[in-house]
Amino acid sequence: MDRREAIRLLATAAGLSLVPPQLRALLREARAEVGDLPALRTLDAHQNEIVTTMAEMIIPATETPGAKAARVNEFIDLILTEWCNDEERTRFLHGLTDADARSGKLFGKDFVGCAPDQQTEILTALDDEMMREAEALKYAARDYRGSPPHPEKNFFYMMKHLTLTGYYTSQIGAEQELHFQMFPGRFDGCVPVTGATGGEE
Repeated sequence: MDRREAIRLLATAAGLSLVPPQLRALLREARAEVGDLPALRTLDAHQNEIVTTMAEMIIPATETPGAKAARVNEFIDLILTEWCNDEERTRFLHGLTDADARSGKLFGKDFVGCAPDQQTEILTALDDEMMREAEALKYAARDYRGSPPHPEKNFFYMMKHLTLTGYYTSQIGAEQELHFQMFPGRFDGCVPVTGATGGEE
């Protein structure tokens, strides 16, 4: 399995519990690459601000750090650059532009410049639209066996999906939020013979 395939599977997993076992050894390497990148490669500075703000609203800091501390924005930029095709990348970037357009129409400023309650109003509207689209797909596929289709072409679905994936495959999300252990339990590798045999040789 090459690195690109690892990133693709990480991006399509909903959380650590769905990451295939063969990917767990590559998880740290894939996330470490985010830290090694010299700069963002797809998102410009303003787009990065929107992504960072939205991601932190989706997974805010509570008792544990949120999406911003987990550098989810950099993970999303990595996926947009190395995994998404041109259509998906364009759709996502258009969604960021649309968020600014909605904010400008409602509040006379771009999304990042809005107050938190105004940003929440925008995201609530995007989430409502996503849910309506999901319901429409579910109804259209009512005779479909298995899980109903997801609104994968919806910007906010993609934003939430990447945020959750980026967060829960980060060290913060995996260890502090999910309490994930790569090797659970305790291992005592050096036990004296007397400890194992009760003192008898």
